[in-house]
Amino acid sequence: MQTNLAEFVKKKPEHDELENILRACVHCGFCNATCPTYQLLGDELDGPRGRIYLLKQLLEGEPVTRVTQQHLDRCLSCRSCESTCPSGVRYGRLLDLGRVMLDERVGRTPWQKIQRRLIKAVLPYRNRFDALVHGARLIKPVLPQALKNKIPNREKTPDWPEAVHARKMLIMPGCVQQALAPSIDVATARVLDKLGISLIQVKAGGCCGALDYHLSDHERALAFARNNINACWPYIEQGAEAIVMTASGCGVMVKDYGELLRHDRDYSEKAARFSALVKDISIVLTSEDLSVFKADDRRVAFQSPCTLQHGQKITGVVEAILEKVGYQLTDVADAHLCCGSAGAYSLLEPALSKQLLRNKLQALHANEPDLIATANIGCLNHLQSTSSRKVLHWIELLLR
Repeated sequence: MQTNLAEFVKKKPEHDELENILRACVHCGFCNATCPTYQLLGDELDGPRGRIYLLKQLLEGEPVTRVTQQHLDRCLSCRSCESTCPSGVRYGRLLDLGRVMLDERVGRTPWQKIQRRLIKAVLPYRNRFDALVHGARLIKPVLPQALKNKIPNREKTPDWPEAVHARKMLIMPGCVQQALAPSIDVATARVLDKLGISLIQVKAGGCCGALDYHLSDHERALAFARNNINACWPYIEQGAEAIVMTASGCGVMVKDYGELLRHDRDYSEKAARFSALVKDISIVLTSEDLSVFKADDRRVAFQSPCTLQHGQKITGVVEAILEKVGYQLTDVADAHLCCGSAGAYSLLEPALSKQLLRNKLQALHANEPDLIATANIGCLNHLQSTSSRKVLHWIELLLR
């Protein structure tokens, strides 16, 4: 794709990166075939190829409007198009950078500003979100059914195993997962404990920054990144083997710290080392002896989050682990398509999100599994809100 980027873009440090991404696109349209929103809406501008043209117009200084913004807002950032693209176009990176510039050009409506400020003020902060969930539980009986379904009951979780092993890995508590499903990290610690690995909680660690980053607040996102690097750094220097991620959405973000902070003189080297240590729990377990775990007789439908299969390019790994310990997996049609959760997407684009959720649950339920497993807290909460089957993080199945 030929480009002639505007002067305001040429002044940015990402100029060459943006130009290279645009030039890599050959207009083939293969991406549209696997784009969830294009499949629903059938509009070229609601598929990756059309959105790339819109971003090109923005970056070349042509007029853009809130209609342009609406088409980009409808994108889930699922990156299914990246898995399909034969030219390796880094669409997700183009979109993240382009959205910031578009928001600067056309602004946001008052209601959109309020929505985004509320989301950024509550969801990334554990204590605030936990208080919100606690309050919602108190008034749950009088809430509409759709909201009731999104509020999980408080769980009684087992104790965290003591750090008695020579092998040590790190985990950060993150933000929403601790309020919605604290059992996930405890299950991870207990699984690793059985394998002779102590999982150390880095309690000073917080939100990964993904929510702010995808809502165009890159500076705040990078502040979260620096905080997490600082929190983990003493343990890294003491020889921690890995930084374990149990939420695939967070995993994508923290793996990118090295790239996102590469121009930061104080953090570029630390961020690169940090990101190199980040491993999804599925990748950690691939090199371990799992013979100690045995499945029960339930049939499982695995929903592979977009952030796992398209963002981190981890495909078939979780499924292989579950089958290795003895679970029977059911087939899931169109497994590459998004469930509609996508961070804050279900809050900001509820109509499209509900359509995607309905389609995903139809595919997951089709072969009558006993339960549904996933690898990301956002997907888990979204699926559980209307699923007739129990939805769990797959790591919890190893302890059943």
